[in-house]
Amino acid sequence: MRLGFDLSLEQAQKLIMTPELRQAIKLLQFNSQELWEYIDKQTEANPLLEVMDRKNDHESVDEYNDKLEKIDWKEYFKHDEYSSGYRGAVNYKEKEYSFENFISTQESLRDHLLLQLDLTIFDKSQKQIGEMIIQSVDKNGYLDNSVQDIATQLNINLEEVEEVLKTIQTFDPLGVASRDIRECLTIQLESKEIKDENVYKVVDSYLEDIARNKLCKISKELNISVKRVQWICDLIKSLEPKPGRGFPDEGDDIKFVTPDVVLQKVDGEYIIIINDITAPRLTISNFYKDMLNNSEDNNTSKFINGKLNSAMWLIKSIEQRRMTIYKVVKSILKFQGEFFKDGKKALKPLTLKDVAEDIGVHESTVSRATNGKYIQTPVGIYELKFFFSSGVSSQGGGIASTSIKDMIKDLIDNEDSKKPLSDQNIANLLKKKNIKISRRTVAKYRDELNIPSSTGRRRFS
Repeated sequence: MRLGFDLSLEQAQKLIMTPELRQAIKLLQFNSQELWEYIDKQTEANPLLEVMDRKNDHESVDEYNDKLEKIDWKEYFKHDEYSSGYRGAVNYKEKEYSFENFISTQESLRDHLLLQLDLTIFDKSQKQIGEMIIQSVDKNGYLDNSVQDIATQLNINLEEVEEVLKTIQTFDPLGVASRDIRECLTIQLESKEIKDENVYKVVDSYLEDIARNKLCKISKELNISVKRVQWICDLIKSLEPKPGRGFPDEGDDIKFVTPDVVLQKVDGEYIIIINDITAPRLTISNFYKDMLNNSEDNNTSKFINGKLNSAMWLIKSIEQRRMTIYKVVKSILKFQGEFFKDGKKALKPLTLKDVAEDIGVHESTVSRATNGKYIQTPVGIYELKFFFSSGVSSQGGGIASTSIKDMIKDLIDNEDSKKPLSDQNIANLLKKKNIKISRRTVAKYRDELNIPSSTGRRRFS
């Protein structure tokens, strides 16, 4: 056996993740907010990058001055009020409009209650108690602190706190500062001057049975008719269980969606527009272009060339991201075109693989392109992930689960409330429409829609 060293040449293909490729993948996965944050960091690090301002119609000061010279100032000053230099007396009685008058500010629950407290209670000590109670009200309108604790903190009698609390509970919204839901509902019933004792008994002892629609049990124990129990339930359901939810809370995290893609229908044809606000266009600074052309310093040229290559690759990656999203949306429109005409019932089963094969990319690319992206359509704003859903088989092909849920909701909305449809009956009705679905699947979709079972939907009057 001979041992030795040899030199040989061979060719091999390897997939190498270059920094540029990683950057392109990262940009594709970014949502609009993450993309803007990334671009801000890049523009700070790279002086050659500039964000194009599309609101500026003038490329230079000279162009703006040329347009000013074209204005016919004689025509502008032909009226007497301008030519004489005097515009006449100002009518101060005339109503003036300011944009500040159109800015809406929502009043918080605590401010709303404090205003009523100032108009109702004038005693200084009672007002201090009222302010402490109002500060202890949570966002749903319930008292978040016990009456005993409030009395201890203020070093006063419990009866004094109870007296002020009863006054505040009559404020708008009615039932605010209640200690539990039973007290909240009772206050609202008393304001309606309900005299039936059975109504208060149901509130005190049978709220859980109402939630489970066990009206027969309530009827038997209270010795009243089922129809009367149904009336009591309807009355209780008309009350407000959370008095404070109609007011904004300081801790509410309000999120606004800016669509990445806009789909418009023009002359019967859909036009796809990539929103420049979410995918900004970058350009190279003219100042550094001139510096590169005129610079004689090798170090300066080398620095600018390095930044230029980095900037060009970023611009190329953003444009590639834009085109990928465009192709994905175009493919979705191809598969789900009937959705924009007929609504959710026309939604078809669609997978990432279907779109990937249609546009000739990998499934992971489609997943990144649809992650956190939104589209504005003539029928509403949807996340791109919305159009990808599983489905069940039918005679005409396949139907998406979203469409089936919409059908189930329509069937339940139009059912006889005295004889509600069971899950099996709903499955049978869908089979008549050539949709093969089991009872368990119907129950699963119904639970996802937060719709109770037939027993919970049944009405007795």
